Amino acid sequence: MSTTLLNEPEITIELAREHGLTDEEYGWILDKLGRTPTFVELGIYSVMWSEHCSYKNSIVELKKLPRDGDVMLVGAGEENAGLVDIGDGMAVAFKIESHNHPSAVEPYQGAATGVGGIQRDIFTMGARPICSLNSLRFGSLENPRVRYLFDGVVRGIGDYGNSFGVPTVGGEVYFDPSYEGNPLVNAMSVGIMEADQMASAIAIGVGNPVYIVGSATGRDGIHGATFASEEISEASEAKRPSVQVGDPFTEKLLLEASLEVINSGVVVGIQDMGAAGITCSSCEMSEKGESGMILHIDKVPIREEGMTPYEIMLSESQERMLIVCQKGKEAELEAIFDKWDLHAVEIGHVTDDGQVKVLWHGELVADVPAEHLALGGGAPVYIRETKRPAYLDETRAFDPSSITDVNAETASDVLLKILGSPNIASKRWVFEQYDTMVRTNTVVGPGSSDAAVVRLKDSEKGLAVKTDCNSKYVYLNPRKGAQIAVAEAARNVVCAGGKPVAITNCLNFGNPYKPEQYWVFKEAVSGMGEACRAFNTPVTGGNVSFYNENPEGAVYPTPTIGMLGVVEDVKQHATTFEFKQEGDLVLELSPEAQPQLGIEASEYLTRIHGVTAGDAPSFTMEGEIAVQEACLSLIRLGLVQSAHDVSDGGMAVSLAEMCLASDGLGADINLDASNDQRLDSALFSEAQSRIILAVRPEKSEKIRQSLDGFSVQLKKLGVVVGDGLTIAVAGEPVISASSAGMHKVYENAIPDLMSNSL
Repeated sequence: MSTTLLNEPEITIELAREHGLTDEEYGWILDKLGRTPTFVELGIYSVMWSEHCSYKNSIVELKKLPRDGDVMLVGAGEENAGLVDIGDGMAVAFKIESHNHPSAVEPYQGAATGVGGIQRDIFTMGARPICSLNSLRFGSLENPRVRYLFDGVVRGIGDYGNSFGVPTVGGEVYFDPSYEGNPLVNAMSVGIMEADQMASAIAIGVGNPVYIVGSATGRDGIHGATFASEEISEASEAKRPSVQVGDPFTEKLLLEASLEVINSGVVVGIQDMGAAGITCSSCEMSEKGESGMILHIDKVPIREEGMTPYEIMLSESQERMLIVCQKGKEAELEAIFDKWDLHAVEIGHVTDDGQVKVLWHGELVADVPAEHLALGGGAPVYIRETKRPAYLDETRAFDPSSITDVNAETASDVLLKILGSPNIASKRWVFEQYDTMVRTNTVVGPGSSDAAVVRLKDSEKGLAVKTDCNSKYVYLNPRKGAQIAVAEAARNVVCAGGKPVAITNCLNFGNPYKPEQYWVFKEAVSGMGEACRAFNTPVTGGNVSFYNENPEGAVYPTPTIGMLGVVEDVKQHATTFEFKQEGDLVLELSPEAQPQLGIEASEYLTRIHGVTAGDAPSFTMEGEIAVQEACLSLIRLGLVQSAHDVSDGGMAVSLAEMCLASDGLGADINLDASNDQRLDSALFSEAQSRIILAVRPEKSEKIRQSLDGFSVQLKKLGVVVGDGLTIAVAGEPVISASSAGMHKVYENAIPDLMSNSL
């Protein structure tokens, strides 16, 4: 192959290593091509065979997940996002992805482009995004660098989402030293469409023209996929050019133009340009259509002088799409994008030989088989060595009796300290930077329910959506911790009035080449799959993010769950957790076999005693399913005023949160306790499958009758009162906290830490 127009470097094994390829992988490229690759081809293989694009170290495990079901309209990984049927001719497209490494280097743009990228995955399906969520992890806010990262990420999410015009309705934020230097930034988008109007990421029809549409191409993001497939180090700062730059206003135009052109009927296939840019979209669309493409890469609109075909093919510039247009409909496509003041340039056409051929001013610079490069095609697939981590022997040896229990004199102060933990405290500093109400579909936003609820216009239905994962649980017990992540996300959706239907996931783990890290990953994926089967919530797709390590070690394993639920009647069933009326009864709904209380893995143990140890909290899927089904039944019968699950911080914190969300209301509570039970366990245990309900007294008998047939128990905890929270255990008063006192520490914890910021 001649490349006389280009001054390419000599292709050597050393250059291949610099591109992130192993010696063995470079040998496979030589064998597959039957020759030495060109520089452009080497770049193509390096990004498409990176972990970020190929899932070469994870795909074997991912294929074990439940990936089909009655609600699934496309299989996991078949399209840009998952698509589920919610009835009445409507479908929901949703997905979550990571932008961890870019955010560690350039937090504002890293987070912003993470939001932009996930929105494009949704609207290239033909769905209109209706809400966004996120899941964020950082080190300690005592660290100035962490405050810088936190501030930049939140501003990036807010500025992009607010300008784009889609509400950010929910999310989660956790802080732990394991994320020091390697934050996790996971972005989720949810869109709605007619079930039979899906656009596909496919290239078919010999001679059909191929268009690049949207923004011009620059040098930002080159080798972003390979950058995301290596550990964070001091050298990462030099890779700032690998971070893309986003433009939400252009993305808004691209959204409208894309939906219009899809609805016009001229589109054969469409795919956004995320990781690996033109390379990924052209190879994946060709492989899916069992076709090929010829691309005249010199026709691509560029915004920087002197760009080479290597740079153009690998650029990850944002707000771009690749479209296969019906031949003869070019003028119609171009007119639509011209109306929206966007580029729409024909750069090639579909072929039938299975090859992606790249030409530069008429000269062939790359000729590669699409099937060698697409996900699930000919990319390498590895089964990595596993080894149970030694730290688990240490953490499981934890003896709760080594911890001093609280008493009636200390319990109130301990509660306030836990409410002041950044992991528990109000995230208002975060979500008030987001526009949560734009488009006026938000029924329940951040801070007032366990999950967000968004109405579907022209329908009684709504969606309950949630991101969730307690990574501490996964660290202490990868399999059970991942099961709990799915269960709690589902429980949150139920408490908001929704029926869980499907999940997307973002699997954030360490280096897969380290046997201990891969063992944790494998166990967590297995646990997630077991829970999804039990809850009948298939996995629609998602993202794997490996190499989340800094020089001090790996982050906590964090399999973030994005849960989708359907609220059948938004006006009647959408449920929040604040107390509504003085005199309401406060009840605990739990499994028939009461979960075993304990302080292991709790925020209390970490925050008050500086210990992260033990097993994940008490949990069974049978008990969890029974509680969720019972709770949803009561909500749909109109018998529940408020619902809130018991999770991080335990019973005392959940009750405090219900008080804090209320307007001048509190609760007077009396908890049961056995003679040998620790007081801190009764108050702060994070044993799962427990939901606090507030109900009208006159409905209590009907509630008990309605629970016949459910394997659950219902206990009276107390009553809603005028102000503050008082808790007695076995009749002995142990906590007395005013609403004002709790509010002060709960609302000020994060703002006070951030006041030392930039």
